[in-house]
Amino acid sequence: MITGATRVAAVIGSPVRHSLSPALHNAAFEQLGVDWVYTAFEVLPGRAQSAVDAMRAFGLGGMSVTMPHKEAVADAVDSLDPAASVLHSVNTVVPQADGSLKGYSTDGAGFVASLAAANVGVAGRTVCVLGAGAAARSIVDALARAGAARIAVRNRTVGTALLAVELGGTVGVLGAAADLTDADIVVNATSVGMGSRDLPCDIGQLRAGQVVADIVYHPRDTALLRAARERGATTVDGLGMLVHQAALQQQLWHGLVPDAAVMAAAAERELAARRQ
Repeated sequence: MITGATRVAAVIGSPVRHSLSPALHNAAFEQLGVDWVYTAFEVLPGRAQSAVDAMRAFGLGGMSVTMPHKEAVADAVDSLDPAASVLHSVNTVVPQADGSLKGYSTDGAGFVASLAAANVGVAGRTVCVLGAGAAARSIVDALARAGAARIAVRNRTVGTALLAVELGGTVGVLGAAADLTDADIVVNATSVGMGSRDLPCDIGQLRAGQVVADIVYHPRDTALLRAARERGATTVDGLGMLVHQAALQQQLWHGLVPDAAVMAAAAERELAARRQ
């Protein structure tokens, strides 16, 4: 039952109608028993400031931010958490007690949490990250904060790769071919494999004993993950990152910890319904 007391949270983006976030967050609100509801707002490019102003005016309880607004929202809020500041990218806006709005980035931390949920630790491990886009940069930043021993970034464009390497601090390096084999953890942080059987790397360089993670979740079991398992690697699919970054958003908004399994099940139901 939605009443005048119901808190409203929303995701903004363009396009955004395909987003799984409403399914994830509304399932979490129901599981937690809180009087919140979550929806999606189509916000055209260039209108991020207006959306943040609307959040203030309507008193929204929280806001998620997706493409193409993450950088613009970083400029529009009043303050940034350390990850959002260094990335200059916001995927979560949280109203503060004094009425100001603070921007956070939960993408990278959500990825690290998805590894932890799969019993994969990061501290002291070597990692090879494929890609250097926004998702890859958030992951490199979070891996460095989590204590990775070495983070090699492989990308077709060297200049872009170097930007990601900088976020790794003293453990960030420009990746070479050998890093794909030598790394304890390999991460596909590109969109290669989304809705296709394409592979982001030479699977012949993967080996048994590695952990191979893919941030692509459509399909959930990507060609990369299938190939990695055939070579004896442990795999982590991309739905975990989506779920855990959303769970961190919930904690920031109302302080409660949702059940990630409930959120994942809601996402799977929504994906199944779309395939019908």
